[in-house]
Amino acid sequence: MTHKAARGARGGVRSAGARALKATALVLAGAALVAGCGGQQAVPTDDAKAPGAGAGNGAGLSVPSQRHETPAAPTAPAAPAARTAPSIPEQTSKPDARLPAPLVNMDIAHAAEDGGKAVNLTIDDGPDPVWTPKILKILKKNHAKAVFCMVGPQAEAHPELVKRVVAEGHLLCDHSVSHDTGMDHKPENYQKDQILKAARQIEKASGGVKPLYYRAPGGAFTPYSRQIAAAAGMRPVGWNVDSKDFEQPGAAAILRTVRNQLSNGPTLLFHDGGGDRSQTAAALGELLPWLRENGYAFSFPVR
Repeated sequence: MTHKAARGARGGVRSAGARALKATALVLAGAALVAGCGGQQAVPTDDAKAPGAGAGNGAGLSVPSQRHETPAAPTAPAAPAARTAPSIPEQTSKPDARLPAPLVNMDIAHAAEDGGKAVNLTIDDGPDPVWTPKILKILKKNHAKAVFCMVGPQAEAHPELVKRVVAEGHLLCDHSVSHDTGMDHKPENYQKDQILKAARQIEKASGGVKPLYYRAPGGAFTPYSRQIAAAAGMRPVGWNVDSKDFEQPGAAAILRTVRNQLSNGPTLLFHDGGGDRSQTAAALGELLPWLRENGYAFSFPVR
């Protein structure tokens, strides 16, 4: 090859290289122009992110056709619904949502389960080792049942009487620990302790039978105490007829008071504790046969 030919060949090589460089520059400029359209940047596809995908050939670069929305953050689990009191038929009281929900009606009961011409005998303040056995004997003789509203420490002191009351078919009622007739003016914690501690004392003395009712001493109920009792399964119970036997006016006066007040309603109040109850026993000995003779039945307060 001549020197002239060699120079021509070298020039041809340089020209070809220049053309190649120019072509590369044009390609890169075009890519930059495309990437700038619409203000969007080329982003790697999922394949380009994978190891080795599109290696060495520019594959794996793409221009998305539209902007994707940021996925919504996962929704936090819904908070548990607030606990609501179970629906209790015929209950008119509105439970306090901050307190344990009542398991039985928290309204004060007065009506008889059997309805019609029935009475509920309720006997308070015992059990008493002298008077409770005498009253139990009178009830048994007349085939009558009663609710015994017991003071916690009295039940604790005389468990044999509590068990006898249950064995003879009567029902138990919580009458508080201290028989504090002013407890409706005391702090809520005090009321709660009076009710629940007495309930435990009565249940233990009975051998495991729970009281089904709660009667506030002197009728000193509060909405709070009624709900606490009902949440423990005890229906608050009032009275329609107060025999006034605690005043010891004589058996004839007790009998007369009850007969005159029977039209007030079916729940009758007597006492087997808190003093000499000989007049109460004598009055019951006459009243129970009289009630039978006049078409009355013996029932329990509604629950």
